[in-house]
Amino acid sequence: MSEPAPAEARHTGGRPPHLGYVVFIAATAALGGFLFGYDSAVINGAVEGIRGKFDVGPGTLGTVVAIALLGAAFGAVVAGRLADRLGRIRVMQLAALFFAVSGIGSMLPFTVYDLAFWRVLGGIAIGMASVVAPAYIAEVAPAEYRGRLASFQQAAIVLGIAVSQLVNWGVLNLAGGEQRGSLLGLEAWQLMLGIEVLPAALYGLMTLRIPESPRYLISRGREAEAKRVLADVEPRGVDLEAKTGEIRTKLFSEHRPSWRDLTGGRTGLLPIVWIGIGLSVFQQLVGINVIFYYSNSLWQSVGVDPDASFFYSFTSSVINIIGTVIAMLCVDRFGRKPLALTGSAGMAVSLGLAAWAFSYRTGSGEDVALPDLQGTVALLAAHLFVLFFALSWGVVVWVLLGEMFPNRIRAAALGVAASAQWLANFAVSQSFPTLSDWNLSGAYTIYTCFALLSIVFVLRWVPETKGKELEEMG
Repeated sequence: MSEPAPAEARHTGGRPPHLGYVVFIAATAALGGFLFGYDSAVINGAVEGIRGKFDVGPGTLGTVVAIALLGAAFGAVVAGRLADRLGRIRVMQLAALFFAVSGIGSMLPFTVYDLAFWRVLGGIAIGMASVVAPAYIAEVAPAEYRGRLASFQQAAIVLGIAVSQLVNWGVLNLAGGEQRGSLLGLEAWQLMLGIEVLPAALYGLMTLRIPESPRYLISRGREAEAKRVLADVEPRGVDLEAKTGEIRTKLFSEHRPSWRDLTGGRTGLLPIVWIGIGLSVFQQLVGINVIFYYSNSLWQSVGVDPDASFFYSFTSSVINIIGTVIAMLCVDRFGRKPLALTGSAGMAVSLGLAAWAFSYRTGSGEDVALPDLQGTVALLAAHLFVLFFALSWGVVVWVLLGEMFPNRIRAAALGVAASAQWLANFAVSQSFPTLSDWNLSGAYTIYTCFALLSIVFVLRWVPETKGKELEEMG
């Protein structure tokens, strides 16, 4: 990989305006988050096409949809070590390659089994992107802008989800409103999955234009290169020699956390680790990813036509973006716990309304319907659920996980909590088709109960971290 051009070659008069350059770097890294959101949600448009093409039951269908999450758990585990060995940029490029190959393979599967394999490969890329992008941004961004630049990752994820639903809707309309309609010699659902290769290629190409992390360069003894990068990203007047020495001292004096550091107390793990696991699990058990993975099938299962169901999936994604922006504006002003409690209460009400509305579903097979009143309530409740989740648990959980653990165990504890989140996501996503076939209203009643339990969990065990220094967490 070629080194970026020197600062004086890119800008007349010496140093570039460092903030603009850092924003470009952060935005490029956050493309991994965009692909994270895109890849995890694009399957929503293909669910019914896969069911028809391969004639699979709800259990197998749920596994094909959710199996990417197991790949994500593996990718998240190996990403850190790979980034330390190969560098942050190389891991981004590897993730881009996996995203592209997964997209092509998913577009052209021979059987449901190789489709599952390509889904796992895409999941590995998701896991890698979920780790390396925020780590890279944190290591490159100047301290005064780090918080805002770190939020690029979450914003990119929700934008990727929205774009995937817009693409699915567009492809469906071009194919005459049929997921198995013919388009460019393929079925529509195949094209939906294959289009991912375009943003994946862009991601890979743009990583060629950003520098390696100074932290990684110093860890490899490449201090001259690290100083060149720091000269481009740090404000004018920073003592590069002192900055390099500070990074070197911190790097080689850090304690590498291990599993043993997380143990203690009567329950095996430290209480704060269990709280982190609880936050991660509750975030998924309310059923948020049912909306992003299955909403097309969900609406069609209550009598909504495919074109309208795809449109509703897109509007849900737009609501998700709006809620995320609200959370980013409010989380430092009002605190983590008040936002989480507001979201839990709102989710409980909206999920309960959806469960009530779905209980009026009549018919079977393709001859299903909801009365007009219940159909309207279900649609509004689903959108309110996404809004309350996005303005609270969607952002607050990641903020808390980044702040609540003591310094000595933060990285290890975050890894455990993130793995619990992927596994809970898999359990909910894999089980939904079977639960839906059993009783759709019952499934949403279960999610309502978890939303109510999350209120108790937050009130009793979750600490407030607003305004506290990381060194105060103990």
